[in-house]
Amino acid sequence: MTGNNLKDEVFRTLSLLFHQGQVIEVRAITGEGISSGYYSDLDTAAKDIVDREKDAHVTGIYVTLNEVNPALLARRANRIKHRLERKDSTTADADIARRRWLPIDIDPVRPSGVSSSNEEHTRALSLASSVAAFLSEQDWPDPIIGDSGNGAHLLYRIDLSNDEESRKCVKSVLELLDWRFSDAQCKVDTANFNAARIWKIYGTISRKGDNLADRPHRRSKLLKIPAGLGDSASLVSAEQIQKLLASWQPDSVSTSLERSTSRNQEAGIDLASWLSAHNLSYTEKPYNGGRLFVLDDCPFSSAHTDGAYAIQFAKGAIFAGCHHDSCGGGRQRWSELRALFEPVKPDIETRLARLRSERIRAKNEAEGRCRPTEYEIAQARALSQAFNETAGPENSPAGAVKLEKEEIDLAIGSRCTEILESGDPLSFMLETFASVHEGDQTVAECLVHSLASRCVINSKGLHVSITGESGKGKSHAIDTMKSLVPKKFRLEGRMSDKALFYMEDLCAGSVISLDDVSLSDQMQEVLKGVTSSFQKPFLYRTVNKERKVQVCTIPQRCVWWIAKVEGPGDDQVFNRMLTCWIDDSEVQDKRVLERTLSGAENLPGISGPESEEVRVCRQIWDSLSQVWVVIPYATRIRFHSAENRRNPDMLLDLIRTNAALNQRQRESQEIGSVICVIASRADFDEAARLYETLNGESGAQANKLTKRESDLIAAFISLNQSEVTIAELQQLTGLSNSTVGKLLHGYHSYGKTYSGLLDKCPAVSYLDRTVMRGDEGCSTMRRTRVYLWDAVLYDAWEKGGSVWLCDDGQDHDPDDHDDSDPGSSPEPEEAVRSYEISLSDVNSRSFAPVSGLPDRHRCSVCGKRPTQYQERVSHCSQKIQRMLCSSCYRRAVSREVASIIPLPGVIDKKALERRSFSSGRCQVCDLKAAVWSDPVSQVHLCDQCYERLDSGDDDPDVSSPGPP
Repeated sequence: MTGNNLKDEVFRTLSLLFHQGQVIEVRAITGEGISSGYYSDLDTAAKDIVDREKDAHVTGIYVTLNEVNPALLARRANRIKHRLERKDSTTADADIARRRWLPIDIDPVRPSGVSSSNEEHTRALSLASSVAAFLSEQDWPDPIIGDSGNGAHLLYRIDLSNDEESRKCVKSVLELLDWRFSDAQCKVDTANFNAARIWKIYGTISRKGDNLADRPHRRSKLLKIPAGLGDSASLVSAEQIQKLLASWQPDSVSTSLERSTSRNQEAGIDLASWLSAHNLSYTEKPYNGGRLFVLDDCPFSSAHTDGAYAIQFAKGAIFAGCHHDSCGGGRQRWSELRALFEPVKPDIETRLARLRSERIRAKNEAEGRCRPTEYEIAQARALSQAFNETAGPENSPAGAVKLEKEEIDLAIGSRCTEILESGDPLSFMLETFASVHEGDQTVAECLVHSLASRCVINSKGLHVSITGESGKGKSHAIDTMKSLVPKKFRLEGRMSDKALFYMEDLCAGSVISLDDVSLSDQMQEVLKGVTSSFQKPFLYRTVNKERKVQVCTIPQRCVWWIAKVEGPGDDQVFNRMLTCWIDDSEVQDKRVLERTLSGAENLPGISGPESEEVRVCRQIWDSLSQVWVVIPYATRIRFHSAENRRNPDMLLDLIRTNAALNQRQRESQEIGSVICVIASRADFDEAARLYETLNGESGAQANKLTKRESDLIAAFISLNQSEVTIAELQQLTGLSNSTVGKLLHGYHSYGKTYSGLLDKCPAVSYLDRTVMRGDEGCSTMRRTRVYLWDAVLYDAWEKGGSVWLCDDGQDHDPDDHDDSDPGSSPEPEEAVRSYEISLSDVNSRSFAPVSGLPDRHRCSVCGKRPTQYQERVSHCSQKIQRMLCSSCYRRAVSREVASIIPLPGVIDKKALERRSFSSGRCQVCDLKAAVWSDPVSQVHLCDQCYERLDSGDDDPDVSSPGPP
């Protein structure tokens, strides 16, 4: 082809695909790199393409098919840069303004890097004709047909926006055609779905590998241009694309059939052998991990021969159908196909029902039992229905054996019903737990309530954090409780952060336990999201290997159990969980040892590894219904401290779970399809008991202390000193210096911060001081740190976990007494007004700080709440105690200090030095902290008294060396 003819052919191609003035990118690929340029002038583009094509190192020249953002012309305007640098950009998917073409590329299967042979080339062109004919049957217009030099091209005009929906549509069409037409010789390229896809410019040569006689380099060319290409009738509409995809959905078919593999029971059939045995000829090719069989003749209709197919997926499920609308339009026809070639089987359902009836009757006679109760019969019927839904009508005789193994023991069902209707489900589960695990009943109770929260529709979810020393039974407690749960809800083994989102066996209501696992930042964020989204699936967006957004899901109502020595690490995660401690006392150690030694002497039980009680527990969980729990007395519940807003929700959920466990013994009603259970006072009492236990000897629900931190607090209380050193704490706890320091100050580990007591408990603080050691003449000064302990403040802080139900107008904690908490009963507003005073009447020396937390009474001066100072009044006095807020107290102190005037010349102001710390009270006013000191005379003054000293010419001989 001469140069002019080549330019005309290239210009003809560009004019066919684009209009004059439209910005396109021309890209040439060479062995040395990429050449690229942007053009709005098609004639200039054709000229530069021909010039670039003369270079024998160019393997192919391409153009962007879809409409490019015009601003990109400024990158390389109407010119080609022959070797792009790293900073040079080419067209990305985001740079496409609109999709104008749907490209279908058919390549022969051959080794990479070589041209196709003549036979392969011809086969690709033939397959392209078949694809075009198939799409014409779907009412698509005729396409542009091109020869790429090695394969075949089909171009269909479209007009779609460049968004995720159009991307999925184009990708689905290519996958459909690949599924329908690709074989061992030719493939439909499914990678051409991205908007910025480049396409071979017809008229240019395709150079792959060396130019050999049997695999020559060929020039691409246009083979067919349909008439009226610019008309609206030549445009494939979005409706036509959706219609094609609606009748051909191999991916949805695959997904639905993979899920129903067990239901259809096709895993035992080899489809290839079945087709061959019934003389159905086919062409086989791989498909989505399974096998696709394109049938040579349609077995469903004699009106046509093509279009019939069958698929056997990786797990054994089978799908069969025909793409013709008159022959099912792609719907499932496998059962019809089997019926055409296999004899009708006897009624398996009738045989199974008779077999079940005989087994139940024989079992009752052998045990001397009377006729089964209505509940037992209902259980058997429910099992029969569940089995039929799982096995399907196409079952084999082996199903009877399977049914025998899975049949519910009627005795267990009867005992389960008795416990739910008249017994105590919680106590029964705790007793079963205790038969395997020694002690730790509070931990077990928390785990049971966590499981029960899955049955409460309006629960926010109860999750459990167990802390305690290593080797004390945290893992065993979790494993024991998990054994009482039906297997489908148990998640065995360990897992990585990402495994949660890709686990196929993770169902709603699963138990996820993390045993001594260091939670990564990602896992902590996931845990926060999942616990906040308990009643609905948690969606997590990530990026797959194709760098595309993928939405993964963790099912709803999953409960999380975390066992760790020092807690989860993240305080936000800690606050979302029931916080309990494993019992690591010496008494518990002795009990565990005795049980271990006693167990070593026992023979195995005749009932096998699982006792009847364990199976009853599992049946209880399967029998509990999903309920909405109403708490009619919720507004009368009072908390000593509501600082952590999640704790009230946890108490309410404990009430709900108590009611859910006893739902058959509680008042209930149905609203629509929802069962509403009314919580009783007994449910509150049980929940309050556990809640207060978790704030006492077995947990730290309000203050979120770990077991080790609680033991350290016990050491402070035992020492009963205002100042404590680490050495003293070591002697009492037996812990190392480093461990005590970490418990007090917290620490960092693997990028995570663990808070210490100084962050959690306001009763513990510290100060650095310098102490002198040694004898006179040989003394040393060293810096040391002491920890301050405020027992009164601790008592007030520790009491934050109490909760009570307000009865008969009582709005305070019934355990509080007026003699120990003068502010526990609020005064009437009239009483407050009767004893209002002015600031001038306040003697600050008559007021002392309130013990513990601020008081709820109003200030006697300004009327604000809360108050931090109370008047010193004897118990026998009839005088009403007055309260001051911190602001009014400071103003009163300042007024009194201002009224004290030091004598001129008594104190030498020039000799005073400012200290960085307080040295006691001011020796003038005896009210404020002294921050000025005379090292010679040992006089100490506060700031206010210092400012009022006369700074004139004081006579040092007159000044007194001591305090006034």
